[in-house]
Amino acid sequence: MSDLQSSVDSHKKSAAEQRLATPEGRREFIKATLSCWLGTTMEYVDFALYGLAAGLVFGDVFFPELTQTIALLSSFATYSVGFIARPIGAVFFGRMGDRKGRKFVLVTTIALMGISTTLIGFIPSYATIGLWAPLMLVILRFVQGFGAGAELSGATVMLGEYAPPRHRGLIASIIGIGSNSGTLVASAVWLLVLMLDPEDVNSWGWRIPFILSALIAVAATLIRRHVRETPVFEQEQNESKQSDSQTTNAKQAPAAKASFLARNKAFFVMLGLRIGENGPSYLAQGFVIGYVVKILHVNKTVATTAVFVASLLGFFVIPFAGWLSDRYGRRIVYRWFCFLLMLYAVPAYMFLETRDPFIVASIIVVGMCLASLGIFGVQAAYGVELFGVRNRYSKMALAKELGGILSGGTAALVASALFDHYKTWWPIAIYFVLMAGIGFITTFFAPETRGRDLNAVEDAI
Repeated sequence: MSDLQSSVDSHKKSAAEQRLATPEGRREFIKATLSCWLGTTMEYVDFALYGLAAGLVFGDVFFPELTQTIALLSSFATYSVGFIARPIGAVFFGRMGDRKGRKFVLVTTIALMGISTTLIGFIPSYATIGLWAPLMLVILRFVQGFGAGAELSGATVMLGEYAPPRHRGLIASIIGIGSNSGTLVASAVWLLVLMLDPEDVNSWGWRIPFILSALIAVAATLIRRHVRETPVFEQEQNESKQSDSQTTNAKQAPAAKASFLARNKAFFVMLGLRIGENGPSYLAQGFVIGYVVKILHVNKTVATTAVFVASLLGFFVIPFAGWLSDRYGRRIVYRWFCFLLMLYAVPAYMFLETRDPFIVASIIVVGMCLASLGIFGVQAAYGVELFGVRNRYSKMALAKELGGILSGGTAALVASALFDHYKTWWPIAIYFVLMAGIGFITTFFAPETRGRDLNAVEDAI
């Protein structure tokens, strides 16, 4: 299909290549890359901090009157609230981003996320104000998710639209490095916090990571205020002003005659790809922390150290996955990552039962490298290329966040409930395989999009 052919085969330079040809354009590219990296770092600091806190201390701080298993379940239930808010934010901010531009939205979302995350660190405990404590936690978690619903997709769109087609997979994977940086920062700070006495951790130590996250939010906000709009969006706006209504109607005619499934195929493809990545990611990175600490009674530092090590490896794994997608194509690389996750699940949860610190840490590291790092490095460029320019932000954000609710947002909650009911690991492993399998099957219906012209109006089908 001609709209999927690499733009490098064309004599006409893309909007991104034209801007990068000037010194000023290269400076704008660096500034945009830095702002996207910091913004995504902020988002994943939020979620990694909350995931670690939910697994390590929130049960004791906000749900002290419940059993260990039910307290863990309640902690991850509040974790899921953020995912419920994300698609609402995706719809609200995504439509705004397609109309007013990527930059306008990204400045707003980073401010919302930063404020809500910082305020979590100031919530009094259940022992101090009773039920108001978990209620305030839920409210701030909702606001956090509302902003995050457009943050990841917006940063991905901005960086993808800034990148030259030939290296879009590699450059867009910087979004994954941002998420990895957030996880690294969160786990590093938590390692320091866990050096305190357990009583100090539960009373005030857990607050430190949330309060310090304000530093990243402020830096990202200041940089984003001075970032220029993406070259792809600027070109689309110029072309829209120059075209008359007849030309516009002619462009939209094929889509209007197509079936509902044909018009929205890219949306459903993104939904399936997201489920295959996000569910296993949050099981490998979020649920497993609480599982090995609260259920298997492995030392807290083992899981936290494993997350830290995996985050360090991510600075190699993520760009390598993006480079592979530039070299061999988005679809085949994504398919292989999903397949490897399906093979990983059963032996991983089986060997966690050994409670051996080295084995437990290795399982967490491998799981994160496959689900939270590698596959995410491919998804960035793939998602941007799946959608047409006029609805890219809104469609991609909604597909990602709905996929997040159906997988990552409920993964820890479902896994906790499965263990509470069956008292064994194998239903969790099967659940893991099923979600990775959805991503694997989706790749057989997904188009190859490597190097696609991002100013194309139609979605890739």
